[in-house]
Amino acid sequence: MELTDCNVIKKRLDAVRKIMQKQKVDIYIVATGDYHISEYAGDYFNEREYITGFTGSAGTAVITKDDAKLFTDGRYFVQAKRQIEGTGFSLMAVGAPGVPDIYAYCLDVAEHGWTMGFDGRTVPAQMGLLLTDIMEEKCGKCVYDFDAVGEIYEDRPEFPHSKAFMLEEKYAGESVAHKLERIRWQMRHKKADIHIMTTLDDICWTFNIRGLDVECNPVIMAYSVITMDNAYIYTDRDRFDDNTIGVFDDAGVVICPYNDIYSDIEGFKGHVLIDTRRVNMSIYEKVDSNKECVMIQADNPAMLLKAVKNETEIRNLRDVHIDDGAVVTKFIFWLKENVADGNITEAGAAQYLDNLRSGIKDYIELSFDTISAYNENAAMMHYHADETNAARLRPEGMLLVDSGGQYLRGTTDITRTIALGPVTDEMKKYYTLTLKGMLNLADARFLKGCTGFNLDILARQPLWNIGMDYRCGTGHGIGYLLNVHESPNGFRWKHNPGHNDLAVIEEGMVTSDEPGVYIEGQFGIRIENEIVCVKDYENEYGTFLKFDMLTMVPLDKALIDKKYLDAVDMERLNSYHKMVYEKLCPYFEGKELEMLKEATAAI
Repeated sequence: MELTDCNVIKKRLDAVRKIMQKQKVDIYIVATGDYHISEYAGDYFNEREYITGFTGSAGTAVITKDDAKLFTDGRYFVQAKRQIEGTGFSLMAVGAPGVPDIYAYCLDVAEHGWTMGFDGRTVPAQMGLLLTDIMEEKCGKCVYDFDAVGEIYEDRPEFPHSKAFMLEEKYAGESVAHKLERIRWQMRHKKADIHIMTTLDDICWTFNIRGLDVECNPVIMAYSVITMDNAYIYTDRDRFDDNTIGVFDDAGVVICPYNDIYSDIEGFKGHVLIDTRRVNMSIYEKVDSNKECVMIQADNPAMLLKAVKNETEIRNLRDVHIDDGAVVTKFIFWLKENVADGNITEAGAAQYLDNLRSGIKDYIELSFDTISAYNENAAMMHYHADETNAARLRPEGMLLVDSGGQYLRGTTDITRTIALGPVTDEMKKYYTLTLKGMLNLADARFLKGCTGFNLDILARQPLWNIGMDYRCGTGHGIGYLLNVHESPNGFRWKHNPGHNDLAVIEEGMVTSDEPGVYIEGQFGIRIENEIVCVKDYENEYGTFLKFDMLTMVPLDKALIDKKYLDAVDMERLNSYHKMVYEKLCPYFEGKELEMLKEATAAI
């Protein structure tokens, strides 16, 4: 976990406050993300990290002349507290008892007539509108072009600019023209003439392109406008080869300069479909101020279309998860065989796994930086080790490894908690209850129409029964050679207002199933499998759905305490292990094959 010199952060904070004073801004919001409301952004957009020292993927800084707060969620409480200590920032642990959210906080601290400033290109329109309402209630205002961190950002990384490549239909399963046709059908249904799309994964999915502008997220920086006659992609033309340009020409796709989107909006006429959660405030303001436009606020059509994987994508995903699972399993065997030497660190283990994964056919990159967290470090859900801070592994306790890859055949994401030697009864108890919940959710049968809220309890119940919980969702949607966290499907027990988390679980959706236990200062446990929703059967009550396992990696029996398992739990575990052995055995021979047999043998 990186720690920035707190004195450096203090100096940056002082410099920002001088700019605020000069431009008469009383509250400054620094959001995480790029101009496309991406969860993960390129290094060019690390402004919130630059001003706070906090390196997590989610968080918002709120700065006034007298105070500075960092808001982040339960995945990052431990990490954020350590990284901002002594910087002048204090942690606002979102969701913790008695902690206000960013809107309640701003409403409380803002004084009459104050001005709030932020870079409207990095703030979702929905958030920007709520902040504007707060300042109007205080008889103040918002300015949407305030970027004080940008003014002081020294040695800023270059703006991302990678070459794009076309994803062939043997991987995408659908042509660009057909995708545009389906989006236009949705537009007609909503009575829209124009649709503005800014989210990078939606754009890359629509146009069957991928790139390397964002580490671990194979996208390019682009905006898009779709009308009934044409589709426009705003990015640099030199990103594309002649073949891609030819596909675009055939589908009626016009390539425009990246920043022209803002001036072009001024010339729009008609009903414009905008998803306020998925466009930035600056674009929203451009549309809102255009008197020739009528705004229609609705979900991006591509978001749901993309979430439902087609037959080609699912077939490829089943295939690549076997290759990926074999590599992760070989890594686990190597780790258990060699940990006693005392030469393996958290970072070294991650590097070994990354190297194995890079040898898989059609591998492109990791789907996120591998998390390799030993004992108490695993209590930080998104802990990252490097050789400067990595713990040395010992033949005792547990190592949590969360990893995944990006392939032409899809995206993988898997977590295994691994016993490195003797473990405590408490570790076994929590591991077994976590396993029980994971298998329970994966084995669900449910009526079509259920959301992740209906199903989340299946994973949490074993832990809730003993008064334990985890401060995050149980699962998230996963893209196809796109973002490892993909809207709108997921499993969670509590709705977050303003978030797109009420999606019905549909056939073809791929979601992670990853309950866990995180005890600060002691250990962390997470077990994660990817599951795909498929049709089960129909009867007089409707269509019943179920999940198929995609992830094929053994679960660590050394961490299982059978007294916490019922007969149905053991049946589920044995059935899963039987399937894992059948899928993986062709990849193993000799001693490793014997280890696979033992790892998957029935209990």
